[in-house]
Amino acid sequence: MQIGVILGDVHGSVSPRQHLDALLRQVEAVQRNGLTYVTIGHHYLYGDYRWLQPIPTLARIAAELDDSVTLGTAVIQVPLLHPIALAEELATLDIMTRGRLVVGMGAGYREDEFTALGVDFAKRFAMMDEAIQIMRQLWTQDVVSFEGRFWSFRDGHTHIRPWQDPHPPLWIGAMKDAGVRRSARLGDGWPVTPETTVPEMIRLMALYEDERERLGRPQVRHPLRREIVPAPTTDAAFDRFEGMAKERLLAYAARSLETRDAGVLSRQFRAVAAKETFIGTPDECIEQIRQLAAIVPIDPILVRAQWPRMTSDQVVAYLDDLGRDIVPAVREIESVDRVVREAAVPS
Repeated sequence: MQIGVILGDVHGSVSPRQHLDALLRQVEAVQRNGLTYVTIGHHYLYGDYRWLQPIPTLARIAAELDDSVTLGTAVIQVPLLHPIALAEELATLDIMTRGRLVVGMGAGYREDEFTALGVDFAKRFAMMDEAIQIMRQLWTQDVVSFEGRFWSFRDGHTHIRPWQDPHPPLWIGAMKDAGVRRSARLGDGWPVTPETTVPEMIRLMALYEDERERLGRPQVRHPLRREIVPAPTTDAAFDRFEGMAKERLLAYAARSLETRDAGVLSRQFRAVAAKETFIGTPDECIEQIRQLAAIVPIDPILVRAQWPRMTSDQVVAYLDDLGRDIVPAVREIESVDRVVREAAVPS
């Protein structure tokens, strides 16, 4: 199994120069410590926090990384961009990375972003479905005509094909049954969010596999977005994660992320962490990963190394801990190929 990072947002008080310097330092530590994915999310008008836009950011850091590291969007909000423009931007990025790109796609969850850009929030899932159809055609056909509900064009002559044939792998995000079926139909992996419980993970992965089987498509492993928090003792690990992440998770709750509850996070943070992270001593973290990989097909695990208010030294220290104590052991773990549907849920 592989481990990678999702590059997070920073507090707006961090200057652009500091942001870039810390980003490049983090990327260097990722590669030095044997992590093999670098991904980044996608937002607009984010207020007190700053997200760098994913496509130019990934193009910049691709030059810092060797061929062992895959770059990815995790995830890009497809309905907020025209599919022709997005298809060409992503094909260009695949070329700039020499075919080391994976494209994570999602429908978005912050209604204010859609309002500001004049996009109907209620139609975002249908828009994503149609946009992915258009992009796949643009990546694989010389001339494309499309008549859809949201976009229509005739005789579009494609001029940028991706490096990868037929196109980069697509991780298509979803939270509910219909979305997971869409992901199985159109993509190459379902990115699992940290809030997804293990029983729900098993249920939805089984649904995904059934849909793939119905369509005659091959089974896949799924990227898992979940923190790995090692420390010398279990209590120290929980303290470490609270210091790293609590402020940001509360901010997610304030930004209409329906899977986050500010009251629960405030009162029961340790219980939330126990359900959503691999946390404890290094041996405990590795065993938790091993138990989950024995029942669900996951790979890679994507962690967040940098959280708002963390210094660059703290980010690098965290990555060094992973490289020393976690990465070598996780590389020896092989995840199952299919979900074990009657599995006992790891405690």
